[in-house]
Amino acid sequence: MRLLIVSNRLPVTVEKKGKKFKIKQSVGGLVSGINDYLNMIEYSDFLKFDHLWIGSSGIDTESKDKEKLTKIFLKEYSCHPIYLPEEVMEKFYYGFCNKALWPLFHSFPSYVEYNDEYWQIYREVNFTFAQQILKLIKPDDMVWVHDYHLMLLPQMLRNEMPQAKIAFFLHIPFPNLEMFSILPKEWCSEILQGMLGSDVVGFHIDEYLRNFLHCVKHFLSYKYKKGNILIANRLVKAGSFPIGINFQKYFEALKNKKIADKVKELKQNLKNYKVLLSIDRLDYSKGIVNRLKGYELFLEHNPQYWEKVVLVMVIVPSRVGIEQYQRTEKQIDELIGRINGRFGNVNWIPILFQTSFLPFEDLVSYYNIADIAFIIPLRDGMNLIAKEYIASRADGTGVLILSELAGASKELTKAILVNPYNISAIVSSIKEALEMPVEEQISRNRKMQEVLKRNHIGKWGNDMIKELLPIKE
Repeated sequence: MRLLIVSNRLPVTVEKKGKKFKIKQSVGGLVSGINDYLNMIEYSDFLKFDHLWIGSSGIDTESKDKEKLTKIFLKEYSCHPIYLPEEVMEKFYYGFCNKALWPLFHSFPSYVEYNDEYWQIYREVNFTFAQQILKLIKPDDMVWVHDYHLMLLPQMLRNEMPQAKIAFFLHIPFPNLEMFSILPKEWCSEILQGMLGSDVVGFHIDEYLRNFLHCVKHFLSYKYKKGNILIANRLVKAGSFPIGINFQKYFEALKNKKIADKVKELKQNLKNYKVLLSIDRLDYSKGIVNRLKGYELFLEHNPQYWEKVVLVMVIVPSRVGIEQYQRTEKQIDELIGRINGRFGNVNWIPILFQTSFLPFEDLVSYYNIADIAFIIPLRDGMNLIAKEYIASRADGTGVLILSELAGASKELTKAILVNPYNISAIVSSIKEALEMPVEEQISRNRKMQEVLKRNHIGKWGNDMIKELLPIKE
């Protein structure tokens, strides 16, 4: 038995420099989450299987390069690359996925672009994936399809292999009926039918699950009971499976001397300040602009904290070239400049800002020097940064300010939960976090750490597969 993991991108990325190829680790929550799961099941007594990860290579190559790269991917990374022309990837990924599905599913309807050509390309790419998988799949294999890029794929596979074992997991929110209905009716029906080609359909939280079931009933008239949907002679199980993290990896990180030394150095550099930490991908859904407005208003109303607090902000560049992202980046740059110019002086810069991806050692070091994690997206499927911060605090100290509209808020209930659209509430949350007694910090964090220990990344994957294996019976 093999597990075929299918996602838009592979866990490694290819770059061509001259005549040479450079392969490096991909970034993002989906890749890190699945990689952590695969690492954990190597030592699991519950499941023992090989895996093959299928996804686009990220590069459009000539035929001779395809053959060479495919051998490297298979041998060294257990991956099978799918090669898509650059112009197709542009209209599929930057077009339909990120100009229609992403804003709609994150409740930004005014950002949605309706483009029939993008929709046709989306269908074609899903079909290309299906054809590649059908060449690779064996009778006992399980297929686990991931995320909004490939929502039509399960049904395409089902059409050719009725007995296949297929699971689908959505890593972003599923919108409510009113929001989803903004798409053309035929698109809605085909997307839902595509997802229901799976035996198991998974979401992070019950809210997204309910939204999906309401849409299924409205557009397809299928009845359901407790997440069980009967389609002709086939049962589909829809459920919530909150993705976790490798808790011990973060909790024990300070045992690594390199990380401990880095933490000591950072603490020395910032010893005069209370540190707020904000880490995000550049995206309008992450609420970075509202976060900065809240911080500015906090400084305006609380001059007693001038020269005593600093916001360390890390923003990883993302989806360069999409208009909404460029607009968000411009707003962020202007706000940071305004806040530092308005409140800063030669001795104090209120916001320390960098735009780069942080490797694990640096990331955990930042978690351990931050008195407060400042995580308030406008909408987020889960948000693993919040979970990683709490897991990293081995001594139990630290305060998490978390958006009510992040999926993680359903588990991390002892965080300071805030409405990210309410700037006054953001101001109050910063003050509450700065003034929270250490005893209360530890009490809250220990409870959240227990939740993260139980709902770890291994449980997420195993729970989905446990649902998948017996469903044919």
